Amino acid sequence: MRLLITLVVLAGLVAGGVAFYKPLLESIEAANRPTFRTQTAERGPVTEVINATGTIEPVESVHVGAFVSGTIVTLEADFNDEVEAGDLLAEIDPRLYQSNVARDEAALAARKAELQRAEAMLEHAKKDEERAKTTKARSPTSIPDAEIDEVTFSRMAKEAEIEVAEAAVRQAEANLGNSKANLDYTRIVAPVSGIVIDRKIDRGQTVAAQFQTPELFVIAPDMRERVRIFAAVDEADIGRIRTSRESGRPVRFTVDAYPGEMFSGEIEQVRLNSDTLQNVVTYPVVLSAANSELKLLPGMTADISFEIDTRTDVLRVPNAALRFFPKREHVREEDLPILDGEEVLADLRSSSAVQPDAESRAEAEEDRRRHVWVEENGLLKAVAVETGLSDYRTTEVIAGDIDEGLALVVGVRDDS
Repeated sequence: MRLLITLVVLAGLVAGGVAFYKPLLESIEAANRPTFRTQTAERGPVTEVINATGTIEPVESVHVGAFVSGTIVTLEADFNDEVEAGDLLAEIDPRLYQSNVARDEAALAARKAELQRAEAMLEHAKKDEERAKTTKARSPTSIPDAEIDEVTFSRMAKEAEIEVAEAAVRQAEANLGNSKANLDYTRIVAPVSGIVIDRKIDRGQTVAAQFQTPELFVIAPDMRERVRIFAAVDEADIGRIRTSRESGRPVRFTVDAYPGEMFSGEIEQVRLNSDTLQNVVTYPVVLSAANSELKLLPGMTADISFEIDTRTDVLRVPNAALRFFPKREHVREEDLPILDGEEVLADLRSSSAVQPDAESRAEAEEDRRRHVWVEENGLLKAVAVETGLSDYRTTEVIAGDIDEGLALVVGVRDDS
């Protein structure tokens, strides 16, 4: 009887302990269970873009130089001045060139006077020849043939002197034209209308043009209308850039000078002259953008987004959900093989990002079957999805067991 009572008491104590510790264990387990951060799948647009940086430049830069040497005595244009074609920009000391013009004018006058004297002597020689021949015709014996030959050859010599004098006049005129041109070159005028974006001289500075043309000004015509942005695009993206250009998709960019303001442009040219730097091949892509407010200045850096494709009203998931890889202890047992495969795939993506080749790019194209994770009974369950377009925040879901509003795990909350 005593043994029976003892057994009953022990059974009661065990039952009470079990009843007490089971909730305690469950409480401890719940406290140690991780809290997952989630974002929901939603419907909306997805736009795929390629990002690049570029430099803003004028559509055209006209470099204005000096053809003659001398000291700058007049400076009429400064930085940022808007000039019209023919406006005076600067003037080189003209005194030496004015003297050359006066000298050549005097030389031309002398040559013209020599021509007039030669013409007069020719007329005199013609008269002598005419009289001698008339007299010879009347009286053949009155004038010997030698005298007739003398006056004839004298007339021919005077005609040759006329040709020499005329050539001298033409030479003097050419010298005078050269001196006048050099005098005109002392006035540096704007060849085109535009904005002076650079001035390389100051008043009193001496320019020397004997060996090469010195650069004095740089003028950007039509900069209030349009500017160009030169971007270097990776060879892996250049095909999609050309497709975007052919389909007329927009290009948007920002500059640091106006944070938050978005500018738009269009792809004007995809150039064929590639550039290789550290085994990375890029191609120049030239954009054109309006600049009516003159906000875009030469040399600015533009952060460019080329729109490649877009989808409207599609089911999309956060990119963070596709990038999330859970710990093994947080995953259901039946999904551990999927987790292992995802980890291997992540290693492959990491290695191919460092050294891209044709094989890794082909694998990336085939890798549209991805997994996202949802919480189920405190553990994570893998959901297979097929992805489409992706932007910087979300990715289109083409197929998969996902509905709008489904909470997708993007991380583990750290409550420590």
